[in-house]
Amino acid sequence: MYNAILADLVHFAVPKHEAEERMAELEELTRTYGGVAVVTTIQRRQKPDYRTFLGSGKVEELLVLGKKLGANLLIVNEILKPQQIFNLEEALRPAKIVVWDRVDLILHIFEKHAKTAEAKLEIELARIRHMGPRIFNMGGELGRQRGGTGTRGGSGEGNTEAMKRHLREQEKTIVKKLEKYQGTRNEHQRYRARHEKKTVAIVGYTNAGKTSLLNALGKKHEYAADKLFATLDTRVADVYIPDLQETVLLSDTIGFIQGLPPLLIRAFTSTLSEAASADLLLHVIDVSDAKFAQKIVVVEEILESIGMGEHPRMFVFNKIDVMKNPAQLLRDIGTTGVLVSAHTKAGLDALKSAIANFFVA
Repeated sequence: MYNAILADLVHFAVPKHEAEERMAELEELTRTYGGVAVVTTIQRRQKPDYRTFLGSGKVEELLVLGKKLGANLLIVNEILKPQQIFNLEEALRPAKIVVWDRVDLILHIFEKHAKTAEAKLEIELARIRHMGPRIFNMGGELGRQRGGTGTRGGSGEGNTEAMKRHLREQEKTIVKKLEKYQGTRNEHQRYRARHEKKTVAIVGYTNAGKTSLLNALGKKHEYAADKLFATLDTRVADVYIPDLQETVLLSDTIGFIQGLPPLLIRAFTSTLSEAASADLLLHVIDVSDAKFAQKIVVVEEILESIGMGEHPRMFVFNKIDVMKNPAQLLRDIGTTGVLVSAHTKAGLDALKSAIANFFVA
């Protein structure tokens, strides 16, 4: 069990509610992994401390709290530089506290939930690309501590170069394996194109109900849970569309999240290729979430960043069964879309009709 200290650093100009929302999502990520937050702290600074990100005073405070409460993990809600990780762990060593940044936490969640060989390879690739600079930095630091002179004979340099070669070889091996999976996927996509198979892909913020919608439309029984990143692998189902009198191929993809680092998005490029090649995207939104409007923006920005900003898409507002008047909410924010409940199956016929209208328009 991880007893975690959760720390965030925000600028003085960031509103209180926004800082609290950032921390709430970090707490949810921690719970998803299986950790317990024993301390949460939001620090306001003009800019991060270059040595420890949080500053020496805050680090000393966390050391005392960590010892008192039995914390064994510090999670910082940002991407840390290698030297900052190293300095934090050195400062917190008396309490035996391990330090993760936001990417470390997400990678551990991915690793826990990955089921297919391809997803596991993609996570391993992301971990290598994230951990590489940290390992190199620590190797150099160890070399200086052991008296390395910076020449070829210095132990720190030798260790670092050996680790670099090892990681480069690992990365090449993983990339080659992933290329084989992508080659198979390309063949499937070409087959669909030749046979004029219509394709639809589900995208959206994590935990919006994407897999539940896939199950409801495709009569599948894929694993779906009320957790962030509950599924990572691409799921595919045939869905019969009465107005077209044919089936379309519906695929599910990894969920997005605010602050999802580019290296993690790039690691799942092969999985996201199903969405990139689809005729239509269904952007699934949890309408029961008070922050759903902000999360729409996050997903749209990520789609733009991976070259899918102009891809045809349709908003699908899910979980209407727990809302009193979801249609009014949509009118309030001036957004149109299809209202559904993957749980009760309400609105699924309307969604199928909307999909048909897209293809016949």
